[in-house]
Amino acid sequence: MLFNSYTFLVFFAVVYLCYLATQRSVRLQNALLLVASYVFYGAWDWRFLGLILLSTAVDFIAASRIEDASTSTERRTWLTVSVIANLGVLAFFKYLDFALDSFRELAGLVGLEISQRSLGIILPVGISFYTFQTLAYTIDVYRRRIPACRDPLGFALFVAFFPQLVAGPIERATHLLPQMLRPRTIRRVDMAIGLQFVVVGYFLKVVLADSVGPLVDQYYANPQRYAGSIAWLANLGFAVQIYGDFAGYTLIARGTSRWMGFRLMSNFRQPYLAISPRDFWSRWHRTLSLWLRRYLYFELGGSRFGFRKTCRNLMLTMLLGGLWHGASWNFVLWGLFHGSILVIEHAWRARSSRAAETGDVGLGRRCLQTVAMFVLTLLGWTLFRAESAAQIGQVLASMFSTPFMDVRTMAFAQPIALSLALILVLDVWQERSGSELVLLRAPRGVRVTIYTMMLLSVIAVGFRPVTFLYFQF
Repeated sequence: MLFNSYTFLVFFAVVYLCYLATQRSVRLQNALLLVASYVFYGAWDWRFLGLILLSTAVDFIAASRIEDASTSTERRTWLTVSVIANLGVLAFFKYLDFALDSFRELAGLVGLEISQRSLGIILPVGISFYTFQTLAYTIDVYRRRIPACRDPLGFALFVAFFPQLVAGPIERATHLLPQMLRPRTIRRVDMAIGLQFVVVGYFLKVVLADSVGPLVDQYYANPQRYAGSIAWLANLGFAVQIYGDFAGYTLIARGTSRWMGFRLMSNFRQPYLAISPRDFWSRWHRTLSLWLRRYLYFELGGSRFGFRKTCRNLMLTMLLGGLWHGASWNFVLWGLFHGSILVIEHAWRARSSRAAETGDVGLGRRCLQTVAMFVLTLLGWTLFRAESAAQIGQVLASMFSTPFMDVRTMAFAQPIALSLALILVLDVWQERSGSELVLLRAPRGVRVTIYTMMLLSVIAVGFRPVTFLYFQF
């Protein structure tokens, strides 16, 4: 069930009316939302509901046993059960075929022919998101950051909550789980904030991302047919598409949740205005960045054991972050690329007394750094979007080759430039105000006008059966 579908609008309207009718009972509301969440996920493929139920049961029991354990050995044993169960399921469904194909190709390079093909395992929608969310819960219980949840209904809802189930944000148990267990109050300000999130989210997804997506697909279907100008424009288009698509999903999820009294974590903070790799990862997919930093980078030692180990930890973290996005070598290369520029930044900061934090950078220098980081981001998106090493080579060769111009340049440039400009206007407005609620704080006439234009644009473009990019992860 897609957010950008009339089916979802009807589904949410029915669920919401029932939710309001049961507001005197938290347990009734939680039961309603849990059933709705299973229906929502089952609409993709009901067979994969078993995986969510398995993850829920394993982590609920493991966390309870960790908290009740009388010895550290028993605590570690139950944590190990949770880690193996969660990562084992993720490895089987997401990485087994990739491992088999990679092994067969490697064997072919040394002259061994293996006829065994991949198993054709179907990847369950959103498995990476809810697996990381539940795994972080048991780790937090083990570290005594949060008590084990003793309410199976509330915990099951925490795992399966439908607005953020299939593409995040990846919520921390310390933030979302308490909201599942206590009465929710829906205030007028929650309705207003939710409206801004939902309107902007649909505009980003339906009007911007889905409009430039076909141009990006057209280019990547035959990159060798286009000149360098279109290669750059296609990557600009993909920057618009993936940001509008993913940020749009997150805003719709946060907005619909806000209407029900839940506050989900922010996942984006004007990422294309970043001035450095580190700044970029504090702005892009922030909940994944937080997860990787807290549960991987710090566990490896973080920056506590010298320059070389810090660089190693950065590379490993980004490598695994790339693999999290997909079982493909292009995601490995994307992770290594971002790990490399993070290492370069860390080395520069370690060796230069002139390194400045974000708030100390002058306007001119900040603009130059923003442009440089955006170009690096575009090069990274090439690795992310391409479907093979050969295609990566074709795209990069086209971007830096001659002839540069193409008669089809303007056909690509106009919609992509307009979409990017609209995103940047909103992002700069939010950046300068220091708040994502700039529309809510604008004069009433301005706010109503912008909302109306966005909604009319969504209606004019119409819903198309285009899934969200991050559903594949």
